[in-house]
Parts: sequence; C-alpha cells; structure tokens
Amino acid sequence: MPLKDLISEDRVVILAGPRDRGAVLQVAARLLAPDDAAQAEALLDILGARERLASTAIGHGVAIPHGRIGGIEHTRGAFLRLEQPADFGAADGVPVDLVLAMAVPEHHAQEHLQQLAELAERFADPEFRRRLRLAADADELADGLLTGDQRRDAA
Repeated sequence: MPLKDLISEDRVVILAGPRDRGAVLQVAARLLAPDDAAQAEALLDILGARERLASTAIGHGVAIPHGRIGGIEHTRGAFLRLEQPADFGAADGVPVDLVLAMAVPEHHAQEHLQQLAELAERFADPEFRRRLRLAADADELADGLLTGDQRRDAA
C-alpha cells in the first residue's frame, strides 16, 4: 500500500518538546480520529494495549503503533516526527523519533499483517529515514514521506 493511500498531509506532524510514549500515542490517536473524540479515546486504548503487549518499535528509531478498530472502512495512518526521541522499549535500544501510527478496520486481519510488513521494509531504508529526519518543516516532511514513496514505487 503506498503511503499516500494511508496518510494525508493533515496527519503529518512534527512534535516539539519532550514526550513520553503515552503522550505520543495520545497525539497519534487524535490525528487518526480528529472529528470523533470517542473514537480517538478508543484508539488510544487500543494503541496503548498493543504497546503493553509488546513494543511496536522496529529499530533505527522507528515505531509503528497500530490496532484494529470497528467503525472504519479503510486503514488510515498518521506520521509523527519527534524532535525529542521517546523511549518505546525498542529491542535495539534506540529511542524513537519516527512514528507511523495506524488504525485498521477490525475485519482486515490479513491486510493488516501485509501492511505492517510493507511498512517495516520501507522504514528499513536508511536513506528514507534520513530524508524524513532532515525535513525542515511538516510540509517538507509530508512531501518526503509521500512523494518519496511514489519515487520508490516507480522504480
């Protein structure tokens, strides 16, 4: 799934200041459900439960918090770059500064696993991560995230 199908520019942010994992998940949940406070709260619970089960940090300063939820028809994502990395309990010990949070329709179990595998592969690319970290602002970050994805798909 191309990132442009998962994330819209209004769900790409740079978070200033120190944040802990819980605060990052709270912002992610609000980005994933901006017009529905109850759904945002449910997503926060789901993302938090998933983190308690096992860290969603995949290494190299990247985390992909995710969860399935009823009431949505399409997977949606939000991307957060943290100016101050947060401890997500990564196996490699590297604090997380790149977070791609996902809300997945409850009935999309197989698609969910496939999307996670594709995202892990995408974020394994050091040049892709470097470009995201060097973006000067949220617009440049969204451009690097979404158009960089298109360049990769065209190759």
